Amino acid sequence: MDGKVNQYDIGLDKNAANYVPLTPLSFLARSAAVYPNHTSTVYEGRRFTWAETYARCRRFASYLAAHGIGGGDTVAAMLPNVPAMNEAHFAVPMTGAVLNTLNIRLDAPSIAFQLDHGGARIILVDPEFADVISEALKLMSGPKPLVIDVDDSSFAGGKRIGEIEYEAAVAQGDASFAPRYPDDEWNAIALSYTSGTTGNPKGVVTHHRGAYLNAVSNILAGGLGQHPVYLWTLPMFHCNGWCFPWTVAAAAGVNVCLRRVEPTKIFELIKTHGVTHMCGAPIVYNTLINAPDAPKGTAARRVTGLIAGAAPPVAVLEGAESIGIKLTHVYGLTEVYGPASVCAEQPGWDELPAAERAQMKRRQGVSYPLEEAVTVLDPETMCEVPRDGQSIGEVMFRGNIVMKGYLKNEKATREAFAGGWFHTGDLGVLDEHGYVIIKDRSKDIIISGGENVSSVEVEDILYKHPAVLFAAVVAKPDPKWGEVPCAFVELKEGANATEAEIIAYCRSQMSGFKTPKMVVFGPIPKTSTGKIQKFLLRNQMQSAKAISA
Repeated sequence: MDGKVNQYDIGLDKNAANYVPLTPLSFLARSAAVYPNHTSTVYEGRRFTWAETYARCRRFASYLAAHGIGGGDTVAAMLPNVPAMNEAHFAVPMTGAVLNTLNIRLDAPSIAFQLDHGGARIILVDPEFADVISEALKLMSGPKPLVIDVDDSSFAGGKRIGEIEYEAAVAQGDASFAPRYPDDEWNAIALSYTSGTTGNPKGVVTHHRGAYLNAVSNILAGGLGQHPVYLWTLPMFHCNGWCFPWTVAAAAGVNVCLRRVEPTKIFELIKTHGVTHMCGAPIVYNTLINAPDAPKGTAARRVTGLIAGAAPPVAVLEGAESIGIKLTHVYGLTEVYGPASVCAEQPGWDELPAAERAQMKRRQGVSYPLEEAVTVLDPETMCEVPRDGQSIGEVMFRGNIVMKGYLKNEKATREAFAGGWFHTGDLGVLDEHGYVIIKDRSKDIIISGGENVSSVEVEDILYKHPAVLFAAVVAKPDPKWGEVPCAFVELKEGANATEAEIIAYCRSQMSGFKTPKMVVFGPIPKTSTGKIQKFLLRNQMQSAKAISA
């Protein structure tokens, strides 16, 4: 009724007593206050408590603030999973600044672009990456950032190129520094660059609210509970480690830092520290499964793992169980803070046969607990596709765990948010329960003789072959069919297989038009986060076509 007064709108306003902007920085303060003597971090011979970590973060934040770092500034980090990288996730935003974690596998021109584009004023550098950072600084067109070295006694080699070492900077700071919490939870907390395959990558800007909510969602979706022991097999530079620096702080857990993924080291850390949780791409788990010293059966400690990817191979899901790791599949992108959907388990799944259980668990699933929605829409009509497991559309997200947008790229931001949803570019279907199942990236679908072939489906069959360690399928130009599947296969150590054998195996498992018509054996290029670089394989096919023409 017009003119009606809502009694709940009068005199019931936000104030300091009933409203505080959400920020994951509050997790650290709480754990330091409630569990000051609990271990927060272990790395090689070093160990910190939550009280010590909080003090160290405030000291470094104080150092940054003393050097003029504040709201709107960017601090970059070129670091492996060492304690300083975890601390940077708190210390940098404590000043109001934004953390830009750099991919440690990038080349100098890519790093120079990101430092210029993001306007980094300070950069933390591990000695292992001193040479590439030195070269990147020379290539920058804008002001050069102050370099802070982060020495690591466990790493032999490298050199110092900075003006001060991290521990000295921490020592110079004030442990009583008052963190500058955001007055608006929409304020930026991090800047991450997409791994673009052509042109310059896009700078994804995330905010305090989303980081807070996704950190809590990780606890709920991953079953972390209180005081988990988390092993850092996932790079912290990748989507801010899927927000797990903030997640572990919220759960008052233990960060078991790990410089690089080495199976023997990982099994040792799991046993020594009683690791309960870990995250990673399929390549990480596949590497552990096939390690010669992998513990089996009762010898394996029970660990809960989150696995991300378009669709983890059934062989990986089954193999992980054999070495004690129970996997839950999550899915997301840099633009949604890492994982923002989960294949939520249903009662009865554990009683299913292993192969059937794995098929259920490889779906991309439903929205994260604190994400609003994930679904599959027709990008033309923006209507949800039928829940028939067949109708293909684009996977889209909506909610608080979605980026602010792309830095200095309004056009790309508008396109990404067209129709009120974030467009992932992934093609998928919905099953009868509303679970999302990705079929492929739009650019990875192979159209052979007018029929759509999902590269993911073919790869899943290839991974079941006992000799196959890694597999990737891309389109090969064909004069008759337009395109046909070509399989790139990396064999397990000591294993043998021929092209004819692989093709025959696939033909026995799927329709003939989906079967690879060519098999290329050898190492498959991967990113530092374990994703297979299909664009390089597609380029290889296109180059072969050009040469033959």
